[in-house]
Amino acid sequence: MTTLVVHPASRPLAGSVPVPADTEIALRAIAFGALGQGTTHVAGLPHHDAIVALGRVLRALGVGIDPASASEWRIAGVGRRGLVAPSVDLDCGDSMSAMALLCGLLVGQHFRSNLTTGGSLSGADLTELVAPLRLRGGLVASLRAPHGATLGPPLAIGPLPEGRTLSPLEHEADLADPHVKTALLLSSLYADGPTIYREPHVSSDHTERMLTSLGAPIHTIGTVVRVDPAGWEGSWPAFRATVPGDLSAAAILVAAAQLVPGSRITVRGVATNPTASGFLDIARDLGAGVQIEAHGETLGEPVADLHAWCGATRAAVVGGEALERAMGDLLAACAIAALAPGTTRVRTVDAGSQALGATAALLGAFGVECTTEPDGIVMHGRAAPLSAANVDGAGDPRLAMTACVLALAAGGPSRVRNAGSIAAEFPKFVATLRALGAHIDVEP
Repeated sequence: MTTLVVHPASRPLAGSVPVPADTEIALRAIAFGALGQGTTHVAGLPHHDAIVALGRVLRALGVGIDPASASEWRIAGVGRRGLVAPSVDLDCGDSMSAMALLCGLLVGQHFRSNLTTGGSLSGADLTELVAPLRLRGGLVASLRAPHGATLGPPLAIGPLPEGRTLSPLEHEADLADPHVKTALLLSSLYADGPTIYREPHVSSDHTERMLTSLGAPIHTIGTVVRVDPAGWEGSWPAFRATVPGDLSAAAILVAAAQLVPGSRITVRGVATNPTASGFLDIARDLGAGVQIEAHGETLGEPVADLHAWCGATRAAVVGGEALERAMGDLLAACAIAALAPGTTRVRTVDAGSQALGATAALLGAFGVECTTEPDGIVMHGRAAPLSAANVDGAGDPRLAMTACVLALAAGGPSRVRNAGSIAAEFPKFVATLRALGAHIDVEP
């Protein structure tokens, strides 16, 4: 069990650093490279179990993948219709994103595939993901409970009978779920008519952006996405791309800069997709010093350097669509609010979630008065320094990383136990903070 001993910052954090690549973008780059015409080169891949799982599945489907290194793959594209029947079950690991991508790609194939999972996903209810695929004629069944009311993995997908294609579909989602949207949009590439997808608000649009950049017939207006294969030649060329950095990893470093007076850091090459960058808006609302230096796009994704410094933070009300777009970055935002004078309120429909309770407990351990309410949590920012703490990372990498950042502003050394999970999300997290000037000891 890894324990990190984080000492209070004795000097400002300073420097220019990268962060791990965005896994969601990387998964799509690999999958769409596999369906391209020619050899695709994808660099900057993160060291993540989901990447390994997707690569293993695509090889089983006949795609040639030649890793030049762990972070750079050459992918021999087989085209949209070039996947072959697998001889083994397809293990998606514990990745819902990989599951959604593969469901969308395999439901239109004329062979059968069995998709298996592991970890927390093994008990998931995939009914919302599978139902729209069935509505358009896709054959998807649960092998776990074939006659049950819910659909869970492992799943049997296909085969679509020879001579049949998926039908057109107009679908209105009750919830904005990027996994459901991804599966349906990919299945639309195998349909014989248009697909129209409506969601209550725009969820992360990595799939739409990348498909559009590759020339797929996809058009978006607000919360409506339309795919119409009529007149489309049905293919896209191979490409070269370097996956941009993960904004969630960058958010932790931006928070660190706010908590240590005099700090000024740059996080290089970060994906700043507006549908997934609500953290940046929340950080500004809290008075954080943060500036975006745009550097164009990669596969439709805006990429930028983030410049962060210790700003004059203030309390704010956090909620609405900015919080929806913040994804899993609420912890980093709450770290900024810890030293923001006044009362910060986080309003969310998911107020009773375990994550909010863990957030309140973490802040409380560092001496921040924090309570949960029916509509969210309330934090009373305090003056520095925070209280030194001895906390359990509980196997949650973002919780453990946030604890490390809060510890930089504490009055004495803090211990973050059970912090080994950080390596799965940010392998060089400790080294990065050290490079910026932090003093962290690692105990096995």
